[in-house]
Amino acid sequence: MTVPSTSAPSAPSADTATLQPLNVTLPTPSPGTADKSVDVVVPPSPSKILPESETGGVTSSAVVPPGSTADEVTQLRAQQHHESSSGDESDGTSFTEDEDVEEGAAIDEVEDDEDRLILNGGAGIPVGPDGVLRPLLPPIAPHHAGRKCLVLDLDETLVHSSFKSIQQADYVVPVEIEYHWHNVYVIKRPGVDNFLKKMGEIYEVVVFTASLSKYADPVLDKLDINHVVAHRLFRESCYNHKGNYVKDLSQLGRPIADTIILDNSPASYIFHPNNAVPVSSWFNDPHDTELTDLCPFLGDLGTVDDVRGVLDGGL
Repeated sequence: MTVPSTSAPSAPSADTATLQPLNVTLPTPSPGTADKSVDVVVPPSPSKILPESETGGVTSSAVVPPGSTADEVTQLRAQQHHESSSGDESDGTSFTEDEDVEEGAAIDEVEDDEDRLILNGGAGIPVGPDGVLRPLLPPIAPHHAGRKCLVLDLDETLVHSSFKSIQQADYVVPVEIEYHWHNVYVIKRPGVDNFLKKMGEIYEVVVFTASLSKYADPVLDKLDINHVVAHRLFRESCYNHKGNYVKDLSQLGRPIADTIILDNSPASYIFHPNNAVPVSSWFNDPHDTELTDLCPFLGDLGTVDDVRGVLDGGL
């Protein structure tokens, strides 16, 4: 998705209303309240997909654009996939037979380097300008000592979010995009609350998302009701591998043998398939039980010497 430009604010239209941050209030629902109605200052619901220049780059690609329907999203993603694989020269990764051999060789070398990352299991811990290693995570806390690290994806794994109004939304998160406020409607995957609570008793829990923090942070503030998420990592911590946001586990600063990633996108863990527990993409199925079903397996996985010996290419 394209990161929004920093152009000057445009005048409000019928589809988008300009709101001030202080005017947006989110109620805190009392426990056990069945009524999920929200009293939120919301911009008018768009009647069409808003331009990518306004909304692109905020969430991970799993989150649908504002005003979109399921059919529109399917068509849009199919078009984007076709464009990304059609050899458009503007992406800087393809070339024609008429181009110089030297340029082609340079691109081949880049692709070889990218493939080498897969073979080597990632890029390793980044080194700062002072020559000191700079892992993505701080040293493990004393109360997590001896635990393995469980890395969880957010969108379509724990929750589903949409810029289009969802009547049964569990909560609404206002996000500022291009000087306008849009509401993100979030529904929780069935069993996610109990899943996070149980995982917090076994693992050092990290949420690693390809979304921007201005969207994901407030979502996690609402989602993590038991305060079990020890660390949050966002898009800037991902490794851009051939246009995909890869979550490079080798950069976390945790032993690979003790690190597990739960994600609905195989591209996210392409560097570490033997550390991955795949999970299906979830959108709105109220009968989904996948998180609940995974609890016993993940409980046992937390006791093994090397998770790669159990996962070995995925489930």
